[in-house]
Amino acid sequence: MKPQTKIILIAGIVLVVAVIFFYPRLNLFADKDQATPAASATSTSADLPVEVVEIKPQRLENNLSVTGNVIPNESVDLRSEISGLVTKITFQEGEFVKKGTPLVYLNDDELTAQKDRLNYTKKLYEGQENRQKQLLEREAISQEEYDIVLNQYNTNLADINLIEAMLRQTVIRAPFDGVIGLRQISEGSVIGPADVIVTVVNIDPIKIDFSIPERYANTIKQGSRISFTNAAVEGESTGEVYAIAPNIDPATRTLQLRAISPNKDRRFLPGMFVGIKVNLDINEEALMVPAQSLIPELDGYKVFVANAENVIEEVKVSIGLRTATDVQILDGLNVGDRVLVTGIIQARPGMVVNITNIQ
Repeated sequence: MKPQTKIILIAGIVLVVAVIFFYPRLNLFADKDQATPAASATSTSADLPVEVVEIKPQRLENNLSVTGNVIPNESVDLRSEISGLVTKITFQEGEFVKKGTPLVYLNDDELTAQKDRLNYTKKLYEGQENRQKQLLEREAISQEEYDIVLNQYNTNLADINLIEAMLRQTVIRAPFDGVIGLRQISEGSVIGPADVIVTVVNIDPIKIDFSIPERYANTIKQGSRISFTNAAVEGESTGEVYAIAPNIDPATRTLQLRAISPNKDRRFLPGMFVGIKVNLDINEEALMVPAQSLIPELDGYKVFVANAENVIEEVKVSIGLRTATDVQILDGLNVGDRVLVTGIIQARPGMVVNITNIQ
């Protein structure tokens, strides 16, 4: 082989080896230079997306939920004071009547006759008393004789008053404003004091009986407000506690209360079952977080907070009252703190988050 050919062959072999050796290294460095911005972009897009709630003072009502029963303002089973024959019924079942309205008339013929007889004798005794008085003034008779005639006259007046009272009892009237129930008698029946004629009920206002646990006994006062609902009545109504039992029921360890509420449209009827919320306290500056933000631990609770740099911090908190959706924070958070609402399972202290929504 010629020397020139040998030199060219060696040079070619060296060139091939150089290319094989240096080309992968050049690609590796190039890849590293190109990967730097991509890796940075991946890091930014990997920040945990979360929603947070910004802590603000809120109004919090401390309500106690109990159940109770509606009772009428007034209710009576109407009865006659005397026995007698029913001659007339003037009411309609279910109608509203005013106090003093005549409802039932009993036969009064015998009492009327007795009153007429006493009125006749009254005139006789009255004339005798006047004459005896004049004689007494002239000292024509003794004081004893005059007193006998005067006693007869006064006794007659008392008998008339008695008959008039019995006559008033033959007319049975409404004892108060109210609604008439279902009548239990008919015209022509003979009734006595034991027979129920009809039930009269006053349901405006209504009253609500309920009980609370004894630990709240010193919290509820006369005038405390309540709200109540019933499945058959749309909306929520309000009332006011006006009577409190003087003792705790030893069997149930509860205190019985009674509230009163307007019922002009008669939506609530006696016997209804109602759900009651008793207002124990109102806090105008309560700090609240959604219940899902609270993380239970062995020694209490914690929440995750996103600081000004959107970095997660773990904060121990003390809780107070709970509502249907939120929990009161007594200690650990301040106004303006941003508490994580979503992403709580993936969150770790020190992680950077991407806040997508602030509630």
